[in-house]
Amino acid sequence: MMIKTSCGDIEAYITKDGSTIRELMHPQVHGNSAQSIAEATVPAGASTLLHRHDITEEIYHILSGSGLLTLDDEYIEVKEGDSICIHPGMSHNIRNTGTEELRILCCCSPAYSHDDTEILE
Repeated sequence: MMIKTSCGDIEAYITKDGSTIRELMHPQVHGNSAQSIAEATVPAGASTLLHRHDITEEIYHILSGSGLLTLDDEYIEVKEGDSICIHPGMSHNIRNTGTEELRILCCCSPAYSHDDTEILE
């Protein structure tokens, strides 16, 4: 079981919602059991697709940049240092409203899965 990872050593990939992520710790790769943590990036002016997860709860922590988070029918401005809880079943996406890359730490429990991601647009 791998107990330490380094972000720079992890290859990024595009998720179902269109964000680019690096899985910093995920059960399918690292052997942990109940959660995942990833760094997501959204380029300036870009947005993820509106989606939801049936069973996964997510916490977003904004590492840098700013954006507008859609959470069901609510719009929430977010910036560096903000944390947001996204409960299972809530529709959400995030748009980068700034001029720099939006970097988000995404914590998922249970771990992120493409199979638990339903695109809504």
